[in-house]
Amino acid sequence: CDEVICGFGRLGQWFGHHHYGVKPDMISMAKGLSSGYLPISATGVADHIVAELREKGGDFVHGYTYSGHPTAAAVALANLDIIEREGLVERTREDTGPYLARALASLNDHPLVGETRSLGLIGAVEIVREPGTNKRFLDKEGEAGPVVRDLCIRNGLMVRGIRDTIVCCPPLIITHAEIDRLVSIIRRSLDEAEPILRALKPEAAA
Repeated sequence: CDEVICGFGRLGQWFGHHHYGVKPDMISMAKGLSSGYLPISATGVADHIVAELREKGGDFVHGYTYSGHPTAAAVALANLDIIEREGLVERTREDTGPYLARALASLNDHPLVGETRSLGLIGAVEIVREPGTNKRFLDKEGEAGPVVRDLCIRNGLMVRGIRDTIVCCPPLIITHAEIDRLVSIIRRSLDEAEPILRALKPEAAA
């Protein structure tokens, strides 16, 4: 399971595989360990895999030059302590995650929005030429996302544009007021993007 994004509270559980009821053999982890304050990553490996490697090779070698850096490890431990002490996983599941879902859903009336979707504190706004359809600008994916993304950034909100979808992973400490501001900036950016995108002609793709 890739828990680089979904791990450490993002979906309202400690790990994404907990939410989905999956029992992984291996787990990759990274920025959630330190909330991105310092670079650190880790891989969790199930006992039966370690046993197999030891049986075949004698050792389970997993120490590398930059492994276990003490400063990064200390920051990660402090970060995990804060997440646990302040109940940020539970808060994401019971409060801010549902609030983000409701706030994003308010964008569904926008003429550029095909749908909004979220789980915990990860959200997406899909951009289409005609609501209720999957029609894209210039009849192909990837034209609208960068336009809206750049406007969001210009308006003070850092988001990613993945093809024609704007995605965000706000911090676990986000407040209701900050979620409202996040959604307000997305709406403003969609409003500013609409005349730009409407000026693109589908036949121009050829």
